[in-house]
Amino acid sequence: MAWIERHGSHYRVRYRYAGQTILDGRYDTVDAARARITQLDHLNRAVRQRLTTPPTLAEWVAAWLPAHLAGVATTAKYESMLRTHILPVFGDHRLDAITRNEVKAFARALADDLSPVTVRSIVTVLGLVLREAIDEHYLLFDPTARLRLRDGPSEPRPVATPAHVWRIAGRMPNLHARLLAFTAAYTGMRFGELAGLRRAHVHLDRAVIHVAADSGALHEVAGQRWLGPPKTKAAVRDIRLPPFLVDGLARLLSAHPYDTVFCADTGRWMWRTTFVERIWRPACDGCPDRDWEPIIEGFRFHDLRHTHRTWMDEDGIPEALKSQRLGHQLPGIRGVYAHATEPMQPPLLAALQQRWLDNGGHW
Repeated sequence: MAWIERHGSHYRVRYRYAGQTILDGRYDTVDAARARITQLDHLNRAVRQRLTTPPTLAEWVAAWLPAHLAGVATTAKYESMLRTHILPVFGDHRLDAITRNEVKAFARALADDLSPVTVRSIVTVLGLVLREAIDEHYLLFDPTARLRLRDGPSEPRPVATPAHVWRIAGRMPNLHARLLAFTAAYTGMRFGELAGLRRAHVHLDRAVIHVAADSGALHEVAGQRWLGPPKTKAAVRDIRLPPFLVDGLARLLSAHPYDTVFCADTGRWMWRTTFVERIWRPACDGCPDRDWEPIIEGFRFHDLRHTHRTWMDEDGIPEALKSQRLGHQLPGIRGVYAHATEPMQPPLLAALQQRWLDNGGHW
């Protein structure tokens, strides 16, 4: 049985379920609250008619996951979170027996060992699974709804200077890896976009790299690799290159015959984890065996995208061009009216070229 409570200028809907009083939500008008009560009554009847005993979470996940529409990488992430964190705790629980207090205790326990962002991601996946069960009339409410998770203090990601990038690139073992670092810093491309870049998409005569819609990124999931679409539709783009990068990429392409631009010595695709652990981390964090002092400890390869964005901010580049270059969609109405145009490009390329000249400036 659901009922309405007046709360200031709004209306709350509450109901009793499994011995608990549940706050369903807040509504602006009494008519909207009444409509929600009608919907809850319908759901309650459907739940009662569907099953006398709802399935356990493990049983529901076994049916839900194969039918869920998501990309390969996203599905692998969900499987990992479910297998590692969610099912060991809630797998034997009936769907209608998972309580809000249990979810809060679960989140607190995760927070002892995991970052706030990871905790939020895991609880979000649990909520996604349970909301799909609501749509199938296996339970009435989502115990993760409106759960207040503390994010804790967030540390800003480090930003490299051009001098930092020059020093890090100087520790790379070969021309492939050096150009990979410089190209990431001076274009803002994602690692997958760079690792999967093909010769056919590097147009040095026009000083452009093209990120293709069908094969613009290297995907690496569960030990398998393949070329596929980039992260978002906005990531399909042309990226203009400053003159020094045109020169550097020409040197690289003339130094090997392979189709993949940034490849291993054998011409095959690079493994992200191998590159990060064996090459990138020692270059940034330092390596006593090589007498390397730290340059920027904890600096991730992805932080080169943050770095590129910060450089563009410092140089006063228009927001539309910054978003286009990084493969982002401007949110809201700005995304409808703001566009990157050709006259915006020369100031950006000149600023990037000057950064290169002021910090090393030679191959």
